[in-house]
Amino acid sequence: MKKLLAGVAEFQQNVFPEHKALFGELANSQNPETLFITCSDSRIDPNLLTQSKPGDLFICRNAGNIIPPHSQSTGGMTASIEYAVAVLGVRQIVICGHTDCGAMKGALDLASLDDLPHVKEWLGHTRSAIEVVKAQHGSLDQSLLRRVTEENVLQQLQNLKTHPAVAAKVACGELTLHAWLYEIETGGVCCGNSDEHKEFQPI
Repeated sequence: MKKLLAGVAEFQQNVFPEHKALFGELANSQNPETLFITCSDSRIDPNLLTQSKPGDLFICRNAGNIIPPHSQSTGGMTASIEYAVAVLGVRQIVICGHTDCGAMKGALDLASLDDLPHVKEWLGHTRSAIEVVKAQHGSLDQSLLRRVTEENVLQQLQNLKTHPAVAAKVACGELTLHAWLYEIETGGVCCGNSDEHKEFQPI
């Protein structure tokens, strides 16, 4: 906690004053252009990665950057997506996975998660990615972690399209969707195509 409090003090004394005008503009409203959906993993920082400023990104995070398909039952991801698209009017959505993802490691070995029932149930949303990679490679193990991670981003992108607000904006050309993979070790970012399911390519 001391480290966090020291950081707050540093922000208030040295960072905030440099951006006082920006925070003044943001005090009563926001107008982000991008909904950025990524993993909860502590090693990925969307603002640092994209060098974006406060107010640029509307960020949603969860284990495995998962987007459950739209349903009648409300969840935090569904509500956040609806708000970002229908109210804030974001122009693009990025789903960003990352290398060495613990959620994807768990998805590859669900039996090991019996003592974590909620985690196991949540990772059930990765099943389509698991099945695609299994069908393509004839087997499944941790050596295919990156491939599963990539496919999971693509499958979550498909789930995103089931959300009515997203589908409507995409159909009208008012919203674009993007699949990213962040490489922790190199700082690189690769992008994928949900229609081709091929290896991600560096941006």
